[in-house]
Formats: sequence, C-alpha cells, structure tokens
Amino acid sequence: MLSYWEQQSFLQYDHIVIGAGIVGLHTAIELKEKYPQQRVLVLERSLFPYGASTRNAGFACMGSLTELLDDLQHMTEDETVQLYERRKVGLQFLRKRLGDDAIGYKENGSYELISEDELPLLLQMERLNDLLQAVTGKPAFVMANERVATFGFAQNKVSALIENTCEGELHTGKMMRALTDFALQQGVEIKTGAMVAAIEESELQVTVILHDAQRKEDVNLQCKQIYLCTNAFTKQFLPQEDVTPGRGQVLITEPIAKLPFKGVFHFDKGYYYFREIDNRVLFGGGRHLDFEGETTNEIALHNTIQQDLEQKLQELILPGQSFKIAQRWSGIMAFGKTKRPIVQRFSPRIAGAFRMGGMGVALGAAVAKELVSLDE
Repeated sequence: MLSYWEQQSFLQYDHIVIGAGIVGLHTAIELKEKYPQQRVLVLERSLFPYGASTRNAGFACMGSLTELLDDLQHMTEDETVQLYERRKVGLQFLRKRLGDDAIGYKENGSYELISEDELPLLLQMERLNDLLQAVTGKPAFVMANERVATFGFAQNKVSALIENTCEGELHTGKMMRALTDFALQQGVEIKTGAMVAAIEESELQVTVILHDAQRKEDVNLQCKQIYLCTNAFTKQFLPQEDVTPGRGQVLITEPIAKLPFKGVFHFDKGYYYFREIDNRVLFGGGRHLDFEGETTNEIALHNTIQQDLEQKLQELILPGQSFKIAQRWSGIMAFGKTKRPIVQRFSPRIAGAFRMGGMGVALGAAVAKELVSLDE
C-alpha cells in the first residue's frame, strides 16, 4: 500500500526513460536540457545497467576495415558511411558533454590484425578510405606492418596490421560514473531495481507498471511521454521489432610486466577485440563461435568461448609470455538484420532508441539526441 505522501510526490512525471545505460542516460539529459522545468525519471531494472553499458571493453571506435567491408555486404555504401558518421558524431557529443579526463579518453592507437586469409581485403582499403574521406578528412586506415614485431604478436598468425587513425579508447567505468553524475546534476531522477512489468498507453498519459518485490505489489507511475532505451530487452515492450540479443564474453588478465603494446585492437571482422588497460590485457568476443548459444538475455559465461579467448591470448596476443586471468564476465548487446539502430516513435506517447549493434559507446549520445528531436 502507498502512503499519501508517496501518492502526492512520487508517481507523476513528464517523461520516463526505461533503461539507465548509455542511451537512456543521454536521453534523460537531452530531455532535461530541452524541458528544464519538467520532471524526468530513469528506471533501471538492476543495480547497475543490465546490458553492456558497464560491461563493454571501452572502445571509442567506429568500425574496423574488415568489419566495414562486411557491412557493405548487407548495406549500401551510403548507409555504411552514414552509420560510420553517426558513430563519429556520437563520440564527439560524448567527449564534449563530459570531457576527456572524466571518461578516461585517450588516443594510444587503434589497430586491426589481419590474417593470411584476409590479405585480399587490403586491396579494398583505398576504396573504403575514399568512401569515408568526407567524414574523416584523412585516410581512416593505413598500413602499420612494422609494429607487429614491436607489439609482440605471433608473426606467423598476423600477416598484416592496419592502423585505424580515427579511433581511441576510454574507461567504461569512469564514463558511466560521469554520465550518471551529470544526469543527476541536471535534475534527472534515477531509480534502480525498478522492474517494469508493463506499459499502458491512453489518450492522455502512459502508465508504467512497476513490480515492487519488497512490498510485493505493483506500483503505477504516470507520465506524458515514455522512451524505451532497453536495447536487447526491447521485445518485452515491442515484440514485433527486429531486435536479437547477443551476449559478449570478456576476460582480463592480472597486470603484466613490460606489456609491449598500448591501444585498442580488433580482428576477424570485429568479432574479437582486445586492449591494454592498467598494464592488463582485456580481451573479448568470439560470439560467432556459437551464435545460437550466445543469442540470449542471460548474463553468464560460455566456457568454450572463454577457453577460445584464453587460447588466442596465449598463442596470438601474448606468445611466449606467462599471464593469469583475473576476471571473466559477459554483457548483452542487441543486433538485427542491419546494424542501423532503431530510433523512432511507435505511438503518440511512446518512442524508443535501441539495437546499437555493439556500438553503444559511439552511438549513444547521437541516437539520444535524435530520439528527443522526434518530439519536434
């Protein structure tokens, strides 16, 4: 049962955002900047964002060469360039909003490891650079073969190395902490542990039905507009949308003395990614080894993929070096038939931005701005 005070002060809002991840927090901030006198609430089902916003690798990237060439198999040239530009703009918004120091943004280099089988793809690098020139203002990809030995990678497994000249890295924890703090400073309200059971739209308002596990009852909140920033979990509310969850496996080593490389790295069409952080190697990916098994909303470890990551760490990334695994975890991303995010209004009072395709860090701020602009 609710008290009189709760009924009077905690149930009515102008805007409710579901999801306190990267997109949700940016959306709430955009709303508060646009409507400073209105009440904006963010609801999050878990203590921390449940998907990938606090569980990603911290890549400030827009796409590797082999990944973009693969995109061109499923999208037109214009669509591929537009998506690349949205990622670039999103990162610029993020850095401007919070500042590089607050998010730990650095440019220590970004590279892609090319296998022998992928060497023919290098013939398309000039074409891709020409396509992206209007966005980047410089070649996005250049050869960096001389650094393979310097970085200590297995030279019998790395046939070429490409530098991605427009990418950087950041500290995911600092970014999300700074984004949360900024939202609170703007007057955004955030409630965690808020499990949304249902949404009911009427002509005058939207009712958000929350299940309160402690009170063992439902609590109804009302608002004028609702924004779904639920990424892989969107089908709960919009079952017809093309959204498929994709789990990502990650591990991180203990600190390694004299680690020979810094920066961020991709290989195999972006399905694998690793970086240096605090003298450790953070390594993730491999979901293509079991697409069916990793198409899930369950945050859990996939032993076969974790073993694959550890093997590649030993044989490809750190050959001849000893290391210990410090932590393992997973996160949930969202994919579809295309990598383009969904940003649209679904009814007069319900809109949403989701399906980030594993690029939420880059896209988040941009799609949030697009989402709020739908009100205009």
